[in-house]
Amino acid sequence: MTQLTHSTQQESLHTPLLPILHTTLHTTTTTSTVTMSFTTKLRPLLSPRFMTTSTTRLMSDTTAYNCKALNVTQAAPFVFNVELNRPNKMNALNKAMWEEVGEVFTKLDRDQECRVVVLSAAGKMFSSGIDLSDLSQLASVVYSEDDIARKSMFMYQNIRHLQDLFTTIEKCKKPVIGCVHNACVGAGVDLITTTDIRLCTTDAWFCVKEVDMGLAADVGTLQRLPKVIGSQSVVSDLCLTARRMGSEEAERCGLVSTVFQTKEEMMNAAMVMATMIAAKSPVAVQGTKMNLVYSREHSVEEGLDQVAKWNMTMLQSEDLMKSAMAAMDKSNTEPPEFANL
Repeated sequence: MTQLTHSTQQESLHTPLLPILHTTLHTTTTTSTVTMSFTTKLRPLLSPRFMTTSTTRLMSDTTAYNCKALNVTQAAPFVFNVELNRPNKMNALNKAMWEEVGEVFTKLDRDQECRVVVLSAAGKMFSSGIDLSDLSQLASVVYSEDDIARKSMFMYQNIRHLQDLFTTIEKCKKPVIGCVHNACVGAGVDLITTTDIRLCTTDAWFCVKEVDMGLAADVGTLQRLPKVIGSQSVVSDLCLTARRMGSEEAERCGLVSTVFQTKEEMMNAAMVMATMIAAKSPVAVQGTKMNLVYSREHSVEEGLDQVAKWNMTMLQSEDLMKSAMAAMDKSNTEPPEFANL
């Protein structure tokens, strides 16, 4: 479904915001005067003749997300819930689910009606890890009599492909809130370390199981978990022993930010958080996520340069003026409305 809105840009916005703020704050003496003066000066700048809006507003159609292993729904305005949906298989990650994760998050990244994603799971647990039937297929390649160079190249390409599918969550410009209940094992840990915020229930537990399966975790846990937790000792402990880490320890070490008694409470809290984020400027939210992810992989100096390059353009967005005007106008309790990005 597509809804069209028409507007014509008749005049460019040349008046910088900071001089207005500077002049206003230095020529008024009371809070009320500052608010009135600021609002009065900015309101003309927010009139339709100054505003640049897209001529086409893309409305999300959830039929575009038809999946078998995932259930994708629009839970609230601008908020999507992606649910692992193989409850009878304990949400084991098979090839179909892996491919759908990459496909869905690539689409959500481009969907203008999506601003926040909640990642959860149906059934009794979050995920039991990789589907062993898929693992056995890889084993058949390993033990075949094909040339070792060709087998190795096939394995390399397959592993890199699986890595890239999960990395779409990290690369998705929309914040992703991971919600874990009960077991989160192996590839499930690979999955949640790509999310931006993690919540769990009291019965949740986490296990980097790969070492017990005779291999090193190869889809992201060894690379992302040290940066999520921040303690190499704890990460090595978890990855070398394959022990279970309960919800209390997960919260203490920073793997999750909050623990809830029930899955229902967790999902309600996640939706409240997602709705709060979705109400904010998508320019600000997406820019914040992108720069957080970038800075995690680069030096402080590189991160500072990157955000300066981002903001040299984005500080000219109408969202900045809308947010500033709303903050100063105490008579209006409604949050500003932002155009899709």
